[in-house]
This record gives sequence, C-alpha cells and structure tokens, in this order.
Amino acid sequence: MPAPLDSFPWLVADIGGTNARFGLVRGPSAAVEAVMAMRCADFPSPHAAARHYLDQVASPGASPAPPRQVAFAVATTVAGDTVKMTNSPWTISAAATRAALGADHVLLINDFEALALALPQLGDADLRMIGGQIGRQRIDARLPMAVIGPGTGLGVAGCLPNAAGGWTALATEGGHVTLAAGDEREDDLLRAARRERDHVSAERLLSGIGMPVLYRAVASVDQLASDPTLDTPEITRRALAGTDAACAATVDAFCALLGGFAGNVALTLGARGGVLIAGGVAEQLAGYLPGSQFRQRFEAKGRFREYLAPIATALITAPHVALRGAAQGIVNHLALAHGAPAGADGTA
Repeated sequence: MPAPLDSFPWLVADIGGTNARFGLVRGPSAAVEAVMAMRCADFPSPHAAARHYLDQVASPGASPAPPRQVAFAVATTVAGDTVKMTNSPWTISAAATRAALGADHVLLINDFEALALALPQLGDADLRMIGGQIGRQRIDARLPMAVIGPGTGLGVAGCLPNAAGGWTALATEGGHVTLAAGDEREDDLLRAARRERDHVSAERLLSGIGMPVLYRAVASVDQLASDPTLDTPEITRRALAGTDAACAATVDAFCALLGGFAGNVALTLGARGGVLIAGGVAEQLAGYLPGSQFRQRFEAKGRFREYLAPIATALITAPHVALRGAAQGIVNHLALAHGAPAGADGTA
C-alpha cells in the first residue's frame, strides 16, 4: 500500500564523520530531491544542521514545512534512542531531533544499513564493475548481497531477501574485525602498523583515517622516503599522479588488502548476489581499482576460489545512495506501523 499522503514530507540524511547530506522526499515513490551537503563541524548538533537545511530549501519568504518523517543514516552503531558518532563529536538523540524539528517520528539507522536497504534499487547504470568476468557477472538481488565502504571509517552491511518478497538489512561492525594478511609482505605491514596500534582492525588501514597508518607502514617496510604529515587525499593524489613512490605503494597495498577483506565479507555473509563498494576513498580510486590487485585478492581464498569467482564486485557510482536507503527505512517503518509488507520502491 502507498505511504499515507499525510506522512510527507520526509527528511532524510546521511551523516558521516566529516559531512552530513540532507534531502527531501515529497510524495509516494518520489525520488530524494534538494540534496545538500554541509560540514558537521560547522554545526553544534545534527538537528541544528537539519534546521539550517530546511531553511535553505524552503520557498522564498515561506517558513519551512516541518518534516513528518525523519530518517538519519549515521556512521556509528545504533542501539536505542541516542547514539554517539564514532568519528565526529556529535551525539544524536531521536527524541531531541523530533522535538526540534516538529516531526512525527525520527528513525536512526546505521549508514551502511541504509546503503544495504538501497542495494535492490540499483541498476547497471548505478555501478562500475571491478575485475572478474566482466560482461558475465551481474548483481543478483535475489541472493544475499553485501556492501563495504572505505570512507572516513570502514562500513560493512548485508542485504538479505526475506520471505515477504522484500529485503532485510543486516547492520554489522565488520570494519572493526582484525585485518588479515594475505602474504609475507602484508605480514610485515601489519607488524609495522602494530607499532602504532595494539589492534590493527580493517578500518585502521582501509579507510580515510587508516590510509596514513598504512602509508607509514609501507614507507617503513619498503624503506622509502616519506612525509608523516600527509593525509589520505594527498596520499591518493600523489599515487594517482605517479609522483611519489611511497604513496603509489600505499595505494597498491590498500587495493590488495581491500580485495582480501571484501572476499572475507563475501564468504562470511554468503553474499553470492554481489559485493558492492561505496565510500569517499573508493570513489577517489574508481579509475584505479579495476587495474589493481583488488579482484585477484578477492578470489584468492584457496579451495573457495570457485565459490568467489562468479560473484560480482562493483563500485557504486550513483550519488546519494544512503539517502535512498534512509527513505526505504521510513517505508519499512510505516509498513510495520500499518501492518503491511514493505517494498523497495517507496511504497508501504
């Protein structure tokens, strides 16, 4: 059944460690529109950022209409009414946000849970295949899928078909698993990284906050000249420009380790429908990943190489996918409230 007309507009947001992106859904099955990004550091709270956004998109001279439904996809674990961001000083309260915005309901979901909810909506035009049997591999929403995302941190989630004909998102903290080495050189890199951190999780190396750690490890192991002040954008820029050997070696190692990690996620979740990649760091490496060792390492799982070989791996190129998933989260909430099965097309 369609979402009730009196439930609109919906305010959806994708809140990461650095930026928050807001958008509006104005009616049943409508696309997310009026998307605007802002820096989290410029606002004391998410509802302050949301009110600024609503003021910006309101008609000239008119007061912004309060959103009836709100969904925040947040880059942290969600348990209860209030969450503390992992890589941002914001604390987000559903009750405080509801009161501040005058909303009927505020939904907090993990940002990768939101991405997972959006996966069945993606088509070929939204994706760029990475390695494998190009032309023969397709994302198959009839089977479990996974999404991983090296952004500020490293997110992981699953999308599972359910008995009602829809999909269930599986939120995880898979980015914090202990990172595994695939060969002796990576053993050395992890050993070097452990000089900085007792626990080297996947996120400690495969993320925006992690690439500088990997860069220092690569420079140490390979005995290359390095600059300890470099951040991830600069490491990536120099690597892609071919102007810095340590940066190039770091990005090579990053892609290989990411491929091995993605293969582990595929095996763990049984993601035979595909493994999709999101996140700002992956976007910066969009042209580099297909020619890297990513796919080789994805499949390099010994006896389970044949299990992994048919699984598609793709970079999500469509914009604002987490906002689509946040809107789907509202659809699911309204469907539950009205006792109806939820679809993946903006209906409840």
